[in-house]
Order: sequence, then C-alpha cells, then structure tokens
Amino acid sequence: MTKIPVTAPFDGSEITTVPNATRVDVESALATAYGLYRDRDGWLSKPQRIEILRKAAEIIKERREELAVAAAREGGKPLPDSLVEIDRAADGVENCIEVLRSEGGRVIPMSLNTSSTGRVAFTQFEPIGVVVAVSAFNHPFNLIVHQVAPAIAVGCPVIVKPADVTPLSCYAFAEILCDAGLPKDWCQVLVPQDLADASALVTDERNAFFSFIGSARVGWMLRSKLAPGTRCALEHGGVAPVILAADADLDDALPRLAKGGFYHAGQVCVSVQRIFAHSSIAVKSAEKLAELGAGMKVGDPTLANTEVGPLIRMGEVDRVDEWVQAAIAGGAKCLTGGERLSGSCYKPTVLLDPPADANVSTMEIFGPVICVYSYDDLDAAIAQANSLPVSFQAAVMTKDIDTAMRVYNRIDATAVMVNEHTAFRVDWMPFAGARQSGHGVGGIPFTMHEMQVEKMMVLRSDEL
Repeated sequence: MTKIPVTAPFDGSEITTVPNATRVDVESALATAYGLYRDRDGWLSKPQRIEILRKAAEIIKERREELAVAAAREGGKPLPDSLVEIDRAADGVENCIEVLRSEGGRVIPMSLNTSSTGRVAFTQFEPIGVVVAVSAFNHPFNLIVHQVAPAIAVGCPVIVKPADVTPLSCYAFAEILCDAGLPKDWCQVLVPQDLADASALVTDERNAFFSFIGSARVGWMLRSKLAPGTRCALEHGGVAPVILAADADLDDALPRLAKGGFYHAGQVCVSVQRIFAHSSIAVKSAEKLAELGAGMKVGDPTLANTEVGPLIRMGEVDRVDEWVQAAIAGGAKCLTGGERLSGSCYKPTVLLDPPADANVSTMEIFGPVICVYSYDDLDAAIAQANSLPVSFQAAVMTKDIDTAMRVYNRIDATAVMVNEHTAFRVDWMPFAGARQSGHGVGGIPFTMHEMQVEKMMVLRSDEL
C-alpha cells in the first residue's frame, strides 16, 4: 500500500504518512457502511449514541492540548486559535446530544374534517443511510466534527475523506469515537488521492447523503455526478463584504475586522475580504487596519504567541502575491504587506481601492489580504457588494438602526452581522452559502436534520 506524506505547512517537514486508499478500499468501505445501515437490528440505539458522544466530548477535553498542537502543526492555524477550535469541537459533540434530547418529531393535526376523524398522526426520525463526508483543511478537527458527529448522533454509518494535507485530526477524532465506544466500522476514514477513486466514493448509489466542505469548483462538479436520490450539503466560500458606515465606532470595529481578515491567514470561507468604507473614514480606517496587521506576529503556528500562521501550501503564497501585485499595478495603494515573509508565510496586507475587476475584488483570496473601497452612496456600496455570484456572510458596522436594517434588507447574504466581523460563528446557528457559495444548511442541529428522514405514522381507531 502506498503512503501519503503529511507535512507541516510552516516548514515543509514531514510529520508522518497515511494510507493512500485505493478503489478496493472504497468498495470495501461502502459495502461495510451500507451493510450496517441495512441491518436494522444492529442499529445503535439512541442511549448508546448519547453515551458515545458524551464520552467522546470528555476525551476531547482531556486531550485538548495535544489535539490543538497537532492541528496547528498539520494545518497551520496558530495554537491559540487551534485551542479554541478544539473547545468548539467538544461543544459541538455535546450539541449533538442536546438536539437528540430535544427534537423527536411532531404531531400532525387530525380530526379536523370528516376524512381525518378517528385518526392520530405523528412523525419520528430515522437515519437517512450512509453518509459520505468530504472535508477541507482549514479547520481540520472541528470541520470533521461538524460532518461526522451529526451522522453518528442520528445513527448513520459515515465514511469521511479529510483533506489529504490535514488528515491527522480526522484520524484522531475517529480514534476518539472508538475509544468512546463506537464500533470502528461506523466511522471509516479514507484518503484516496486518485480523483477517480474519490469520485467513485461520492457518486456511488449507496451514498445517501453527501456532505462537502471545500472549493465551489469541486463541490458543484461532484454534486452534478451524484446518484439519483442522494441528498447533499455543499459549503463553499465567499468574498465577504463589510459595510463600514461613517458613524461606525472605529475603535471597536477595526480590531474586529482585522481579526476577521487575518485570522488563520485569511483561510476562512467567510473571512473579511472587502470593506466598503464611507469616504469620510476610508483612508484612516485602511491606515488603522494596516497598523493592526503590521503589528501581528507571523510565524510558527505551534508557538503560543503567533497570531498569523502559514498558508497551507507554498504555492498559495505565490498565488496570493500575484493577485496582490496585479492589484497594485492596477492602481491599488498597498498600506502594509504585499510581500512574502518566507516560503510559507505572507505578510498581512491592506489594499486601498483595488480595481473593481481585480482578482482580489472578485474572487476569494484565501490569504491574509483585506481590501478597502471608499463609497459615498450607501446603495451603491451595497450594489457593489452584491455584484459577485457568491453570497455567504456579510457585516455592517454602524450605530444607526436604520442603516443596519437597510443593509440587512438589501445585501445578498445568508447572515448579516451588525457590529461584528463576517467570520463570526457559533456552531448551533445556521451556516450556509447561497448562490455559488453553497447548497443546504450547515450547523450541528441543521446538519442532523438533513441526515434524517422524517417518517410519519397515521393510526386509525374507532376510539379516537
């Protein structure tokens, strides 16, 4: 069996290797998972699932430090943020238990007319079937929890393919589930590097629910190849817009926006990327953001004082720099950054008024770059924010309720943050992209709902 090397993005050192799954492995995993689903007598009971999840959350908390260091090393997210990720993951597992304990179906009204008299109807939930989850690199532990824990919670066997650059956190969570009592075949990890093998896993008719987190190009391509009847949820990226009104509290807003743009070196699907600032404050806002970015410590993600880590691949540094230099050549003013710090790290960058058609203005940067555009007319700024085919989370910074409501009502977004950056998230809220940014709704409770079938019973009795 060939092996896939897993390397640290900061310095390229090899951490370990993982098995490269073959077509035989894909078929074996699908057959095993489908066999578990078809054997109703062998389904895990709700008390069993709750106990497994409870123990898994406890183990995550016990192993917090080692899990965070491992995630930081393989994924490049700085250790302080990786610690937060592990805490969120434990909370997400516990959230699955809360949903199981609070949502159990509903009663459908009957005896409302002659035909429904003498009947009672109710629904309960059943697992949809085998879940195939394909995940991304940028939150290597918590994203896996978001896809796998809901599947286990509702009773679905799951096959998960982590990003091949960050598979170790996925293997760690699968091991934790087994240590918590989950039979190992209920959560199988595969890392096929061959695209045809990975596609075979996703498009097989035994796949009942496809969960995808990653690029729009890959996600929509795979969705187009799903077998008839396979449900799916796709989470892609955006080019997150912020409206910074003239009356915004800049002392509060700008540090938040800097964090939202430079967090994890901008490798977040709702990272602050485009800030539309009123012309009266645009320059000073951009200059302050530049000052905040320039003051951030960039480097080894496993160190406790690092604020911005590396990009996931050294080639991404080249791409980000090409986009930035093209924007500067097109007329953007670079207030800080615009340069490599090493083969893997890029300096936090603030660009003022890049061209509207530049890559940094029209495509997801996925790098530590914030663009600031000045505006005079609010509706024109909203129209520019809405000009792209993506739509995810957005934000408005203002003290005026009417401004906040106007932006909320008119901007294309699935969530609008008021006086908070675009990357805000708690894991029990709906999290979804619209248009090209995704399909379906994420967030622990919503994912659990998607992975179940609501099954109704209608009971007739002369005594009713």
